[in-house]
Amino acid sequence: MMEEIIRNTEDFVRKVLGKDTSGHDWYHIDRVRKNALSICKLENDGNRFIIEMAALLHDIPDEKLNDSEETGWKRLKCYIDSLMLPAEISSRIIDCIDTVSFKGGTNKEPETIEAKIVQDADRLDAMGAIGIARTFAYGGKKSRAIYDPGLPVRESMTAAEYRSGNSSSIHHFYEKLLKLKDRMNTDSARLLAEKRHHVMEDFLEQFYSEWNGKA
Repeated sequence: MMEEIIRNTEDFVRKVLGKDTSGHDWYHIDRVRKNALSICKLENDGNRFIIEMAALLHDIPDEKLNDSEETGWKRLKCYIDSLMLPAEISSRIIDCIDTVSFKGGTNKEPETIEAKIVQDADRLDAMGAIGIARTFAYGGKKSRAIYDPGLPVRESMTAAEYRSGNSSSIHHFYEKLLKLKDRMNTDSARLLAEKRHHVMEDFLEQFYSEWNGKA
């Protein structure tokens, strides 16, 4: 029964996000799912089914991938309702998804181990080599500059400002990505985040060297 639900959910997510070009495609979803299940195993904690379902569905209600936040949540809840899961399980899956997004650092804090694991898994995919690639894919999609040294780094912002304010792809490292290492919830994710954090630091050092014309 649970395996069939997982397969159906994979098909649903592929249908909704399969053609995304902003870094939130099926491959991102699958990496987050794998990250989450790995952390679940390393921590030896959490309900595996809830974690896998929340990881698969975590971007379905994302406002930047929908006409509105309301539209996204309606789509998610309609799908979950169609599965006829026990109310407690459905509620716990939705709770995980509700706390995943960064939103400029204004997101709700996860309370359950499942929510903490899924949030960690999503944040890991925003770091390292994959995180760098996704940053520029999203920046291109949003017509953002690669770098504009005249722009300030935004230290504090609302969710709306985070989504639509004036920024560049390089600024995104300082406004989000470099903050993630210290915001992991689990010991396992903190260890995994260390290497990815250093990859981003090395990239930025090389980027500025080339940007400033140093051969």
